Amino acid sequence: MSDHDGFTVEDWLALPERGQRVELIDGSFVVSPQAATNHQLCTGRLRTLLAVSAPEDLEVVEAANLICADEGAIPDLVVADADVMVAATVALEPHHVRLVAEVVSPGNKNRKRDYQDKPRMYAAAGIPVFLRVELTGPGAPRVQVFELRDGDYALATEAAAGQALQLTEPFKVSFDPAELAGLRRREA
Repeated sequence: MSDHDGFTVEDWLALPERGQRVELIDGSFVVSPQAATNHQLCTGRLRTLLAVSAPEDLEVVEAANLICADEGAIPDLVVADADVMVAATVALEPHHVRLVAEVVSPGNKNRKRDYQDKPRMYAAAGIPVFLRVELTGPGAPRVQVFELRDGDYALATEAAAGQALQLTEPFKVSFDPAELAGLRRREA
């Protein structure tokens, strides 16, 4: 039973594949165009950085369908159980997902989704780690890592370009957020 009026997860999963990013948020379909090239490069670089360090039982992919109770999201990046990922799963169940990441897109509506809607959805679904990348502003790119505590996300660590981000969950990895924008590491 849905708390929202409008479309359901079943409606969302029945949509034909058209190469568009369509998410189900608060009972409405949200259609997004392809992200800007710097957003795509950042997501690809983050995927590569995480995939190199991921244990064999986890896989890292970009843009996977994720069921979040009565909503459906497409995180920019997902770390989930390898056996589920290689099984050609159309939509991931949250209990298989260890981390989701969003690269913040420009525009007020996009920022609201990346700062409010999606973290709310992921926390309610019980996703243990939420990572957010900000490509603009002071210290950009900046990465914030949130861990689920008592049903909500709490900031666990963050780093700006030129600093080392230490991620411990769902596995250990360290990188300079500058790498996500193709910037060379800055000397300490």
